[in-house]
Amino acid sequence: MRWRESCGVAVAIALGAFASEAQAQSPYGIGRPATAAEIAGWNIDVGRDGRNLPKGGGSVSHGREVFAQQCASCHGDKGEGGLGDRLVGGQGTIGTARPIRTVGSYWPYAPTLFDYIRRAMPQNAPQSLSDEDVYAVSAYILNLNGLVGADATLDAKSLSAVKMPNRDSFVGDARPDVKK
Repeated sequence: MRWRESCGVAVAIALGAFASEAQAQSPYGIGRPATAAEIAGWNIDVGRDGRNLPKGGGSVSHGREVFAQQCASCHGDKGEGGLGDRLVGGQGTIGTARPIRTVGSYWPYAPTLFDYIRRAMPQNAPQSLSDEDVYAVSAYILNLNGLVGADATLDAKSLSAVKMPNRDSFVGDARPDVKK
């Protein structure tokens, strides 16, 4: 009898440990932990310094084509705005009573433009553009704002090197959670 009791206790402990592990992974006892591949598919954020920008690149001329096909219906043919936000102009207005917040006047870091376009645009099909198309659209928008030349081709290194006009106008040191 003692042997059976010992086995029963051992099985109960093992099942309890298994249940505790499952409970730790899901408080409701359903689902499963995400795989590394599943996490990688969603872990696409790009840092303001260009950290995690993908390989590849795109030219202003290719960006003009992609913008005409995917972006102009909302943002206007030249980024002047429409259904979607205005993307071009506004330089020198941020400190005025009527600031015009665009990529060229307000956006602080060029790599985060790539990040936003890749995640959220086009609005009707987010994450549908290839990395090369996102680099190209970023190049085109930066060109429209006079921040890169018409012959520019951007990649991770060159996009990270673009200094946005409003980069130093944000207050970061006042917040303890913001590190430069």
